[in-house]
Amino acid sequence: MKKIAIFAKVHDPRSLAVAEELIEWLAARGVTAHVEEHLSRRLRRTTLAESSESTEIAADADLVVVLGGDGTLIAAARLVGERDVPILAVNLGSLGFLTEITLDELYPSVERCLAGDFEVTERMMLMASVERAGEVVELHRVLNDVVINKGALARIIDMETSVNGRYLTTFKADGLIVSTPTGSTGYSLSANGPILHPELECISITPICPHTLTNRPLVMAADAHIAIKLKYAPDESVFLTLDGQVGMKLLSGDVVQITKAAHVTRLIQSRSKDYFEVLRTKLKWGER
Repeated sequence: MKKIAIFAKVHDPRSLAVAEELIEWLAARGVTAHVEEHLSRRLRRTTLAESSESTEIAADADLVVVLGGDGTLIAAARLVGERDVPILAVNLGSLGFLTEITLDELYPSVERCLAGDFEVTERMMLMASVERAGEVVELHRVLNDVVINKGALARIIDMETSVNGRYLTTFKADGLIVSTPTGSTGYSLSANGPILHPELECISITPICPHTLTNRPLVMAADAHIAIKLKYAPDESVFLTLDGQVGMKLLSGDVVQITKAAHVTRLIQSRSKDYFEVLRTKLKWGER
C-alpha cells in the first residue's frame, strides 16, 4: 500500500493527537500519509503528510484509516464512493458499533494492512434520490439510513409508499426510516426497528411514531425499489436526512426513491472481537 489516507474527527484533541502519532509512525516506515485540508490545518506537524481535498484523497487511497467515532466513519465511507477501498475504523468515540478497532489495536492492524494480511466485511449501501416535478434534484449514497422527518411544529406526514412499483401503504407518522443492515443499530433501533446482521443484504422500513399502531417495521429484499411520495400542507416543514449528516427540505409532492447502491463499504475486521461481542458490549446484554 503506497497511499494511506487518514480521516479524523477534527474538533477532537484526542483524534488529532493520534493522527499526528500515526503520521510519524508511517513516515518512519517510508509511508506517506495523506490528510484532508481541514485536518492538516489542525496538525502541528504537516511536513510528514500530504494534504489535499477529501474527495481527491478518497479517490486515490489504497487504505483509509478513520480515527473517531461512527459518524467520522460514515462520512469517510461516502467519500470513498465507488473505489471499494478498505477502511480501518478506529474507535475514539463513545459507542462505536461500526468502529470496532480499539486504539490498542491501531498499530498492529496497520502493520498487517501494510503487509496485505487483513480480512474485510462488506456492507451494502443505498442510493437515495429526490424527484421534484419529474426531475432528480438530489442524489446521494448512504451507508446507514435515509430518514424523512417532520419539523418541530409540523403535523403527521402522509407518506405514500410503494415497493417495486406496487403500492404498500400510506404511512401516517412523524417520519420514516429506510435503513441498511449496518444502520439497523442506529436511528432505526431507537424507533423499535429490527437489529439486522450487518453482512445481510436487505432494507428495513421503520415508521417513526406511526398514527396507526399496527404499522410495524418491514424488511425488504436488497433489490427492492422503494418510492415514497410526500403529501402534506404547503406550510409544513419536512426534511430528508442522509446518514444523519446531509439533509435538505422536502416539498409536498416530492418523491424519495431508494435502491441498493452498486458499491459497498469494505471495513477491515478486528481480530479480537466479533459482531455479537460488539452487540453484547454496546447494548449491555446479559447485565443486571
